[in-house]
Amino acid sequence: MTKEEKLKLFSTYTIYGMTAEKFSNGRSNIEVVKAMLDGGIKIIQYREKYKSLKEKYKECLEIRKLTEDYGALLIVNDHADLCQMVGADGVHLGQSDLPAVEVRKLLGDKFIIGVTTHTKEQVLKAKEDGADYVGLGPIYASFTKDNPHPPIGLEMVRWAAENSPLPFVAIGGIKDHNLKEVLANGARCICAVTEIVGADNIQLKIEGLFKILKSFERS
Repeated sequence: MTKEEKLKLFSTYTIYGMTAEKFSNGRSNIEVVKAMLDGGIKIIQYREKYKSLKEKYKECLEIRKLTEDYGALLIVNDHADLCQMVGADGVHLGQSDLPAVEVRKLLGDKFIIGVTTHTKEQVLKAKEDGADYVGLGPIYASFTKDNPHPPIGLEMVRWAAENSPLPFVAIGGIKDHNLKEVLANGARCICAVTEIVGADNIQLKIEGLFKILKSFERS
């Protein structure tokens, strides 16, 4: 798959999967990723804040193999070096991580770079710095981070749908009961972290979310 083909995934009605072992009801990241892939998710971000780099490396190697087997993308959170070492498709950077413009110099054009954004200015800066997509949020209150950013609301989703120069992933507090309003405001690619990893039946949960996405795709 070329980089251009990979990036098209971010502009379709789809789910951006993300690991969060802390909220996975005792399941490992590997188990959860396997379930997400079985459910049809084609983009996986490995995000793990509470393990050593060696543990992250070992898990990423396993997840890279899984994503290759399923024809899915692997994005590594924070660590450009880890992204390179495991042969991932890209890296995702937060506002307090290394600047995207410098990471682009390190990785070159082959890798996808995503950037977390909360404001219009940050979205435009991400494009200027060479990012390929942005994570936009949190749309609603979210507690997956130790120091969560205040919700940015649906108005930012509408703005991004009309003005963002990059594809965006809507993230933060998205559940099956509010997904329709996120999509109605222009989002296409969404990330529902705890809604998926914390579900009793991950594949069944993903099936329900995809049904909502498909209803907007057909409309």
